[in-house]
Amino acid sequence: MTTGRGREWGPEQAAIVDRLAALPGVGRIPRWELEWIVGHGRFDVLEAGHVVARKGKPIEVLWVILSGRMSVRVDRGAGPRRVVTWLPGDVSGMLPYSRMKAPPGDNYLEERSELLTLHQRHFPEMVHQCPQFTAYTVHLMLDRARSFKASDLQGEKMISLGKLAAGLAHELNNPASAAMRAAKILRQGLTDTDEALRALAASGLTGRQLAAIEALRVACLSEATPIHLPAIELADREDEILAWLERHDADAAHAGPLAETAATIEMLDSLAGILPDTRTLNAALSWVAAGCSTHFLAVDIDHAVTRIYELVAAVKRFTYMDRAAAPESVDLEPGLRDTLTMMAAKVRSKDATVTLEIEPDLPPVHAVGGELNQVWLNLIDNALDAIGEGGHIRIAARTEVDRVAVRVADDGPGIPDDVLPRIFDPFFTTKPPGVGTGLGLDITRRLLHGFRGDLSVESSPGATEFRVGLAIAETAPDTASEARGVPVP
Repeated sequence: MTTGRGREWGPEQAAIVDRLAALPGVGRIPRWELEWIVGHGRFDVLEAGHVVARKGKPIEVLWVILSGRMSVRVDRGAGPRRVVTWLPGDVSGMLPYSRMKAPPGDNYLEERSELLTLHQRHFPEMVHQCPQFTAYTVHLMLDRARSFKASDLQGEKMISLGKLAAGLAHELNNPASAAMRAAKILRQGLTDTDEALRALAASGLTGRQLAAIEALRVACLSEATPIHLPAIELADREDEILAWLERHDADAAHAGPLAETAATIEMLDSLAGILPDTRTLNAALSWVAAGCSTHFLAVDIDHAVTRIYELVAAVKRFTYMDRAAAPESVDLEPGLRDTLTMMAAKVRSKDATVTLEIEPDLPPVHAVGGELNQVWLNLIDNALDAIGEGGHIRIAARTEVDRVAVRVADDGPGIPDDVLPRIFDPFFTTKPPGVGTGLGLDITRRLLHGFRGDLSVESSPGATEFRVGLAIAETAPDTASEARGVPVP
């Protein structure tokens, strides 16, 4: 059999061309081009699970899938995850004009597959002999780049979400535990208050005696919150009140609650002098102590719930969850502070000092708020990874000429000279496997480019600074149509 291009064919090669012509995708390519590809390629049958290309290892061949299923798995810190799958008729591997040197993850076969393999040494000739197939692969290359970019961005967002969730869990745990603990104690306190009130009601006290008890209660509640004294001073005060209670045969359990109020020994003496007996004194002190305890517990619950509300509000602001993902006028300070709120647990774990310096009357910038906060999260998280225990991070935002610059500087060891030129390369990381994806800075720069921002870095031993440049909102171009020093606790 002789083809239109003069090449001698056997029945097996002709059958492969027939199969290619019947497939979606490559089936639209002229038959003579398919014949050229088959004539210069190799037919392989491989079993399920076979890895045709390893992560980081150069790919030198193009594959046309005749049957089966090929996928690529990428590990972005949470284990390998399938991000792309190729089916019969699809083309994968090294493509003409592609700048890809190595795959971002393992390319493997999910089931027994038949592949037509073409080595890249044939690409120069293929460009001339198979122009339509070459154009087709260029479109595939662009689609693949968009797909991987979207997958990378989604993966990095999920990692950022994991960091956000971990930080938020730490921050929510303390107020939530405090509120739960106070609520349990409050239930018992309300019971104690009811019992003390019934005992007082049965004592037949005069108006003058009831007024004296009420005066002590009001004095004890004169402070909005429990008295906060150093532990030694509080212990001495409790011992003093305990000694007074013992002298008056009163319940020693009242010492702790009364020690946290504004009650004085003189007030207690005055009350004891006007009440008829020890039983009545105990009932009065029980009512006062229980009332003060329940009041302070309610204050504690209010503080804890308020903290939880503030954290949830910070998350809502951080994520811009109720806003469209389009460039708009963004005030930088709330986003920076909310990011530091999300990172507070990690800051404490490093015993780090973070200072935030915002220029007075800093103009708003032109940005996508949620994406800008992801930029801050990435940069601050990297700075925390870089510094040692007790390290310092300085974040400064000010106007520089016609843009706003935000600088994130740390006093870590610095970035080695041989590493510095590569830190923005996709999948490059100096962190251990499973810890860093090598995408954080690449994604950060891509996000900034989406609204005309830029990112640069300077580093020397003991000092690394990332600089983010942003357009001022009033002077920024309209990209929407295109897209359609205070210590921080």
